[in-house]
Amino acid sequence: MMNMQGFADQIAIGALTTLQTAGASLVLGIGLGLCGAAAKRASSRAIRSFAGTYTTIVRGVPELLIILILYFGGTAALSALFGHYVEVDAFSAGVFALTIVFGAYATEVFRAAIQSIPAGQIEAARALGLSRISIWLLIILPQMWRYALPGLGNLWLTLLKDTALISVVGLDDLMRKASLAAGVTHDPLTFYSAAAFVYLLFTSISLVALAALERRSYRGLRTA
Repeated sequence: MMNMQGFADQIAIGALTTLQTAGASLVLGIGLGLCGAAAKRASSRAIRSFAGTYTTIVRGVPELLIILILYFGGTAALSALFGHYVEVDAFSAGVFALTIVFGAYATEVFRAAIQSIPAGQIEAARALGLSRISIWLLIILPQMWRYALPGLGNLWLTLLKDTALISVVGLDDLMRKASLAAGVTHDPLTFYSAAAFVYLLFTSISLVALAALERRSYRGLRTA
């Protein structure tokens, strides 16, 4: 049994902050990924190029650098806009950065999922006179999730662990709370092990939930 030396509550608070950060980034990132996938299928070449540039740049730059650039860059931009010093808080910067990263990878997941839908269904919908929005709502989105779910699950697991990077800009997440407790007690092994256990718990629960969602998504379909 680990001796948390009175820091159990702080570790729990940090764990909750980690979940809040990851959850907010997931929701916003899925929305951004859907927009990115739609942009990559747009008829406008400029929109397709913009979406391609976004995913290429974000996937080619380490997440930590994106967090630092957005944190310090956001502070500089807002300060210049309002004419006085405005500091971007760590939570907002972290969620924004992780949303940008998650959205870039989700764009590719959604794009591949859309391509997995039989083209004949979309062509038939167009032949029936359905609008582009109706095709998305009635044909693409309901089927796309089934193909996208495994990839999104992997991205969610990565996102959970990437939240630890935001501690470098002062977010009181699980990693930062463990680091502070380790510094005060001079017992890093205990608190970093506790943090590792919590991350493992989160990912294990996520894997069970994702497996259940995948089974549900294929319910009623014949498997080969």
